[in-house]
Amino acid sequence: MAAEAKPGNSKRSGPEIRVQAEDFDPGQELQRLTQDDTGIGAVVSFVGLVRDFADQKSDSSMTLEHYPGMTERQIMAIAEQAWQRWPLNGCLVVHRHGRLLPGDRIVLVIAASPHRKAAFEACEFLIDWLKTKAPFWKLEQSGAMREWVESRGSDDDAAARWNK
Repeated sequence: MAAEAKPGNSKRSGPEIRVQAEDFDPGQELQRLTQDDTGIGAVVSFVGLVRDFADQKSDSSMTLEHYPGMTERQIMAIAEQAWQRWPLNGCLVVHRHGRLLPGDRIVLVIAASPHRKAAFEACEFLIDWLKTKAPFWKLEQSGAMREWVESRGSDDDAAARWNK
């Protein structure tokens, strides 16, 4: 999809996505995304963390599995929808995979726009759609307990509102 020209000095022609095992630094990512773009008036970011679902930080973990290639294509398709729908100067999605512990960062979404409403809406849209459309499988483990996380209807409801 071709992106429309953006106001200011934006040099980006579309969203950026990464799927990686390594941790990320939200501050560095924000700085890199917004650097030298004087057309940005608002930045909204979201960082998702692994919560301690078992109240036993010493041995609980979450493992995120994905299908390489398919995952990146699906996340890029979601990000491109946001890029087309809102006047964004920058859009970044970083999603981790592998074994993660309570407190570890899972996902980063940054939406940068000339105006705050577009940045807020785009960020929320991206999170809602990532929860339901990004092909990740989550396995929660604590001691002998191993459980695959099922999708939730409330996540589907949140994403469905963007179809209107």
